[in-house]
Amino acid sequence: MANVEWNGLVIRRASAADAPAVLKIFDEIIAWFVAMGNSEQWGSKPWSGQPRQVERVVEACSLPGAWVAEDEGGAVLAALVLGEAMPYAPAATEPEIYVRLLVASRRSGARGVGRRLMAFADEQARLAGVKRLRVDCYGGGSGALARFYESCGYERIAAFDVDGWPCQLLGRVHASA
Repeated sequence: MANVEWNGLVIRRASAADAPAVLKIFDEIIAWFVAMGNSEQWGSKPWSGQPRQVERVVEACSLPGAWVAEDEGGAVLAALVLGEAMPYAPAATEPEIYVRLLVASRRSGARGVGRRLMAFADEQARLAGVKRLRVDCYGGGSGALARFYESCGYERIAAFDVDGWPCQLLGRVHASA
C-alpha cells in the first residue's frame, strides 16, 4: 500500500531508519508517565539508553506491518506495527491482525493520531479480508489505556499476567464485517 494522507498526516511504511524517532516518542511518554507517578508500565528510564529496548524498537520498525505517521514536515508522530499475535497472547481462534505496537507522541500536534492509526489498522484488516483484530495493553494503573482501545471499538477479552506485568487483551470485528 502506498502512503496514506489524512488531515496533514502521512501514514507510511516504517523501516529501521525510523527507530530513533520512535524511541524519542517512547522516551517522551516514559518521562510523562514518570511525572504522573506511573513507572510500572514501561519503567522510568528512557528506552533510547537501553540496548535491549533499542533492539526491540529497531526490530519492530523493520517488520512488514510497521507504519509511522508523520506530520507535513516529516516529523514522526506515532508508530503502528501490525502482524501476528505476540507470543505471550492467548492463541487466536480465527484469522486476525494483531496490533503489536501503537505509540503516539504526547505533543499537541499529534492529538488524535493514535485513534487514526487504530482506524488505519481496521482498514488494513478489511483490505486483507480479515475480520478480527486484537491488541493487548498494560492492564494496570487506572485502566485508561484499555478504555482508549474500548473507545476505538475494542472489547475486553481477557486479563492475564506476563512475568508480573498486568496485561489486558482486547479485540474487535472490523466495521465492514
